[in-house]
Amino acid sequence: MERVYNFSAGPSALPVEVLEKAASELVNYGDAGMSVMEMSHRSDAFKVILADAKALYKELMGVPDNYEILFLQGGGSMQFAMVAMNLMNKNHKSDYILTGNWAKKAYAEAARYGDAKAIASSADKTFTYIPKVTPEMMRKDADYVYICANNTIYGTRFKPDGLPQTGNIPLIADMSSNILSEVYDVSKFGLIFAGAQKNMGPAGVCAVIIRKDLIGNAMDITPTMLNYKTHADNDSCFNTPPCYSIYICKLVYEWVKKQGGVPAMEAINKEKAAKLYDYLDNSKMFHGTVVPEDRSLMNVPFVTGNKDLDAQFVKESKAAGLENLKGHRTVGGMRASIYNAMPMAGVEALIDFMKKFEMENK
Repeated sequence: MERVYNFSAGPSALPVEVLEKAASELVNYGDAGMSVMEMSHRSDAFKVILADAKALYKELMGVPDNYEILFLQGGGSMQFAMVAMNLMNKNHKSDYILTGNWAKKAYAEAARYGDAKAIASSADKTFTYIPKVTPEMMRKDADYVYICANNTIYGTRFKPDGLPQTGNIPLIADMSSNILSEVYDVSKFGLIFAGAQKNMGPAGVCAVIIRKDLIGNAMDITPTMLNYKTHADNDSCFNTPPCYSIYICKLVYEWVKKQGGVPAMEAINKEKAAKLYDYLDNSKMFHGTVVPEDRSLMNVPFVTGNKDLDAQFVKESKAAGLENLKGHRTVGGMRASIYNAMPMAGVEALIDFMKKFEMENK
């Protein structure tokens, strides 16, 4: 069977070039005589893989020297507790901007450990927009302000030039579904985390970029494994890390660099998204669900307005080799996740199918 165009929100498509490289090294990596899956995380071979992954990620993201890069387990969801336990440590206050399910879950987790406050929300319109936030809305004694930079389910995003202005309060961002997709200034953040399985690699690893002065002040109740200092002091190898997932991330970083880095990916992603949104804006059957100014480059939700027709579209698109277009269960409709690994040809194939479907179901 030929490869399909995989529009899954995560785990998502990986670049074919990366998969082919991994396949060629699956049984025997370099001169190690074994697979990366089999080698010790203390081995010289894996130490090089880890060091290369960190160096490439630092280069691609433009990470300043006063930040640490960690590769952790537990996915993005583990970070909901880690962020609160490690950073809500001075005044025991944190401000959250609620723009979807993941921000809501992070907020609920933080509320278990301190005074977490939702200072803005777009729940009133089913998270179809990014709420406007001014510095006056933030508590001056908050330990941090938290955002989900890209909302996978609802298809909205904080643009790089539209971030909350937090002043001296650290800004924390979940970038799980838009990492490496467009250029963000890392120095504007206290911490960025990203579960790899949406736009960076396979499930099993979460990459954390944290300002070094925010490490080492965890709450007393913080478990050893949830303390950033534990992992910073041990180069992400306090316990056995997700070695193979880190290795695949390294291959993805190499691929992104080969494409021209994040600026080049941003240009391609904007072109892909513009083409799909332009079709939606001019279609008589399909329409997007997000206000234009807050649209995600990565996740594009759309509907026909008829649930039966939506279900028919999902069924027929799958038969046409367009996989995982069903919208999230909390939203319905359809969603096309067009991450870095989705080629323009995939977006064009989707648009061609939508045109055909629209013609056949007038």
